[in-house]
Amino acid sequence: MNTLAIDKAIDKVPFFADSKNIKKIPLSGGITNLNFKIEADGKSYVIRLAGEGTDMLGIKRDVEHAANKVAGELGIAPEIMYFIEPQGYIVTRFVNGKHIAPAEIVKPDYLARVAEKLRLFHRNAPKLKSQFNVFRRVEMLTKTAKSRGAKFPNDWDFIMKKMREAEKALLKDPYKPTPCHNDLLNLNWLEEEVAGEIGELRLLDWEYAGMGDIFFDLGNFSHHHRLNDEQIRLFLTSYFGSFSQKHYARLRIMWAMSELHESMWGTTQTVISKLEEDFQGYADLWFGRYRVHVTDYRWEQWLKDVAKKK
Repeated sequence: MNTLAIDKAIDKVPFFADSKNIKKIPLSGGITNLNFKIEADGKSYVIRLAGEGTDMLGIKRDVEHAANKVAGELGIAPEIMYFIEPQGYIVTRFVNGKHIAPAEIVKPDYLARVAEKLRLFHRNAPKLKSQFNVFRRVEMLTKTAKSRGAKFPNDWDFIMKKMREAEKALLKDPYKPTPCHNDLLNLNWLEEEVAGEIGELRLLDWEYAGMGDIFFDLGNFSHHHRLNDEQIRLFLTSYFGSFSQKHYARLRIMWAMSELHESMWGTTQTVISKLEEDFQGYADLWFGRYRVHVTDYRWEQWLKDVAKKK
């Protein structure tokens, strides 16, 4: 099946038509999609085969393509070389890069470079034809998961109560919808290796891109990398040029909402995915982290601070 799919995908790419010796190498790391490195005529590419049923996770491949394309032009993502339609498969330049360990990417120099790449996309990408509102997405995933009989935590009412508290507080100062990435886990960051130069950071996997809240991106990166208070201060200062309690509180609340989103992503995958992954364990892990966050003794203060003028 995978071999057949990749062969069909290669056949649809015009610049592979005359290649005599094409090598296909599976790439690890993805859960819902399949990625292959393609070597042809001395050049290397990546073909990303979209996973089955990913539309039920709210993924729109045309939006992914648009976001990845502009991110490539801005020097943030590997450049797009071809878009295979109607399947929605993406062909990009292969980046000869190294994975940045979680313990490394939280160091001051890396945090500043991550903030720079995010700000570059937030400020320069054109409007995307998709919304990413974490509250609506949690509701959408909940509806899908419930309709297929997924297991929900016993304290679901409490989990929802805390989400409503967060949304109510954030609506006192509504966000301006901005092009966002929305999936800033560690594996999506690479440092490109360039001979004799300092490599560029590259950000992969734009399938959840959409018009969202910049603080979702900032909170999403923060929770995936377990930033401590000092690192958050540095991260926010690198992004905004200054630090404020309002920004800190907004990041903290979006951190929790992003954990809830991860939980619901895992819960939904338990009933739609055919992959042999422990999605229930994944969901339980993130529900646990969400509970810790929304029962933090500072939670009430954060809810107040997000409505501050500065």
